[in-house]
Amino acid sequence: MDFTRLGFVALLCVCAHAASPPNFLVLFADDLGFGDLGCYGHPSSLSPNLDRLAAGGLRFTDFYCTSPLCSPSRASLLTGRYQTRSGIYPGVLYPGSVGGLPLNETTIAEVLKPLGYATAAVGKWHLGVGPNGTFLPTRQGFDEYLGIPYSHDMGPCHNLTCFPPDVKCFGMCDVGTVLVPLMHNEDIKEQPVNFLDLERAYSDFSASFIASASKRKQPFFLYYPSHHTHYPQYAGPGAAGKTSRGPFGDSLLEFDNTVGKLLATLEESGVINNTLVFFTADNGPSLMRMSRGGNAGALRCGKGTTYEGGMREPAIAFWPGTITPGVTRELASSLDILPTIARLAGARVPQVALDGFDMTEILTNQGKSKREAIMFYPSDPSEQLGLFALRLEKYKAHFYTRGSTHSSTTPDKECSAFSVLNFHDPPLLFDLEADPSERYPLVPGGETDVPALLERIKKVKEQFEASMSFGESEIGKGSDPQLEPCCSPECSQKPHCCQC
Repeated sequence: MDFTRLGFVALLCVCAHAASPPNFLVLFADDLGFGDLGCYGHPSSLSPNLDRLAAGGLRFTDFYCTSPLCSPSRASLLTGRYQTRSGIYPGVLYPGSVGGLPLNETTIAEVLKPLGYATAAVGKWHLGVGPNGTFLPTRQGFDEYLGIPYSHDMGPCHNLTCFPPDVKCFGMCDVGTVLVPLMHNEDIKEQPVNFLDLERAYSDFSASFIASASKRKQPFFLYYPSHHTHYPQYAGPGAAGKTSRGPFGDSLLEFDNTVGKLLATLEESGVINNTLVFFTADNGPSLMRMSRGGNAGALRCGKGTTYEGGMREPAIAFWPGTITPGVTRELASSLDILPTIARLAGARVPQVALDGFDMTEILTNQGKSKREAIMFYPSDPSEQLGLFALRLEKYKAHFYTRGSTHSSTTPDKECSAFSVLNFHDPPLLFDLEADPSERYPLVPGGETDVPALLERIKKVKEQFEASMSFGESEIGKGSDPQLEPCCSPECSQKPHCCQC
């Protein structure tokens, strides 16, 4: 397969003259750090298929999510809007949450549906269930859904075993709530889910979706938000015990095996040259889990923080014949996926305030980014505090810093939950190209004109915050145990009777 031919001119031809519009496969890992993949420098991870994507595609060095937690980051990817606009804050959604991603928000799936795309979501949704399944993927533009509608640790995990059978996975899960369900569309297929068979079920479903759509010559969008590598890690017999990195490495390998199967399906279906595959992750590693929580590489801190380790993510774009293999240092974000897909498909973008930028020039020509800044909101954003940090070009200013429980146990005291909210005036300023670890703040009198740079950053911050309209908090609407998914809704001893 020749990965180097064509380029931007060819993309225009593809979009204008192809018999069918391009297909899209978005792969979204969970709690994966910037340093967790082999292609990003980890010495013992086994991720051959993701490494293949990186070798044959475009690898990003400066790609960001919008939140250091799951639900808000997912909302931003699917809508191209900061989570503050859609109300997915503070924190994350739970099994009984009353709220969810508002139905008046437009997802990537809803952008593509008017053009005749087949759409499916497989894996961890985590954008709400709600009364009568109000917020499930099938209400948000997806034709089909197979998955667990929230994090797999949000339920008793006594059934969460690794291979060989009866060996408990490392970790604890929530108690006092329903057993973790596997849902197909809006129906519970299995409760509790069989984790040893879960990834196989996901990969089979996804491969079948791709093959069926391709056979019908129907363009498709497959959104695959994996549970891997979120704690507690698990892996079936095809991956458990197969790496030297332990449970984290095994779960990463199991996800990577699925990536390989989907790539093979694209090839067998004859559509790999007409499919953009985009891989990234929702937030940084859960360092409180130590070696079982992921690795941020050279970046500071991890999940729950607005330091680089919490929100800078691995990202790879792969499209044989259209994307030339290489590395880009251009600024980009998960916010940019929706407008890019819309541009490539010839779809209309939602007529709302979008925070994403079209990445087509980066992907097809390794060109310049339209994005000059990245905004950093904490896990509990508020209009009163506003942005915690802002990156402008290669410089990052911290207006507030705070540690997180998710990043505790590291030797760096600034990452810990004991590092309370700290306001910085003037802001802490870092050159991320020279100092990606955010160790050495720039000071006046050096090579960089710090006062002038801070003045530029201040203007960008003021302009952005003036344009930000906070939506009503969906997570703030609270929780109702009666909304927890139960396959026997009329049973009398919930949550224990919710088993099928």
